[in-house]
Amino acid sequence: MWGPDNQPVYGAKVAVRRSDDKKARWHLVSDHNGEFAQRVPAGKADYVVWVESVPWKRPKSSKVKHLAAASAVKVHIENDERTDIGLHLTE
Repeated sequence: MWGPDNQPVYGAKVAVRRSDDKKARWHLVSDHNGEFAQRVPAGKADYVVWVESVPWKRPKSSKVKHLAAASAVKVHIENDERTDIGLHLTE
């Protein structure tokens, strides 16, 4: 996950839910590389991943803004494969 300056975003709160659920089933936090990982049950399913608002400030600025993903990302899992996604956050 990257911020508007194309740098990794640390500490972003990420939520994951099955597409047919109403609430997030998993909550994660991105690491110093802007990465997060979640194991989901094997089997065919669709998931929705989104980032909750993240406090962020530009280098050499005192203003704190909040970042968010433009929209939630839909991910389809067929069986037990690994799927990588990228999220670009905006102000």
